[in-house]
Amino acid sequence: MRVIVTGAAGFAGYSLTRELLKQGHEVYAILRPDSSHNDRFYDVQGDLHLVELDCADFDKIADKILCQCDVFYHLAWFGGRDDFEGQNANIDYTIKAVEAAANAGCKRFVGIGSQAEYGVCDGLITEDLMPRPINAYGAAKVAALYLTKRRAEQLGLEWIWGRIFSLYGDYEPAGRMLPDVLGKMKVDQPVSLSSCEQNWDYLHVVDAARAIAALGTKGHAGEIYNIAHGQYAPLSQFIDRAKKELGSYSEVKFGDRANPFISLQPDVSKIKNHTGWTPEISFEDGIEAFVNNRYFYED
Repeated sequence: MRVIVTGAAGFAGYSLTRELLKQGHEVYAILRPDSSHNDRFYDVQGDLHLVELDCADFDKIADKILCQCDVFYHLAWFGGRDDFEGQNANIDYTIKAVEAAANAGCKRFVGIGSQAEYGVCDGLITEDLMPRPINAYGAAKVAALYLTKRRAEQLGLEWIWGRIFSLYGDYEPAGRMLPDVLGKMKVDQPVSLSSCEQNWDYLHVVDAARAIAALGTKGHAGEIYNIAHGQYAPLSQFIDRAKKELGSYSEVKFGDRANPFISLQPDVSKIKNHTGWTPEISFEDGIEAFVNNRYFYED
């Protein structure tokens, strides 16, 4: 199968690209021009084609590839949580991606959204909940969902949307909560956090890549899927498990309740039932690999 991946050098995009190559697919990886992350593919083996193209030029993807493809995976996305200008531009880029998929002969478009589309939820999060985003990022993802679904219908494309929850693991960007905590625990520095009462759900990025790849072949057209581990627990328990795994002597101080209080209890029965996917990497194994700079797709 011949596939296209935008955002291919990003956190989730890199693992997805490696997973698709592992499965024997021919991959056209769309990369941001001159990004240092593009070096991640320096010695990657497989039927891989690197295409540097800015998001604003996604309408030129078919011209760059010059062949018929089967599935288009769209992961490229930029901007801060309330960067209104940037988030609005992402909507336009995502519509261009759908049109590029059609121009490249793809039969299926897989768009990647976020748990931020749900906003503040109480109880189990199923895909049929009404989106109530609380920031520009989540709102832009929701807008992109509805607009790309309609555009795909017009162009005769099968459309699928995956909503990613909390990923960790290979090439996770600095500045996020878990890498910061792990870095301090590794050297026994004190850690200060919120109350960590909220439920959380951590999924290793390699398991997420397998889930996204499965949507491209086995997901049902027109459906939205949660992409998460499915074993949620209070965030404080994940912190305790990480500390135990590392054998850390860090003092952990839990403070005030987070505001807004985002508690994640994702239901993943739908993606499991439709594709047969199930997570394979335990939280402890993922933590051990991350702190020791071991990547699951090392050659």
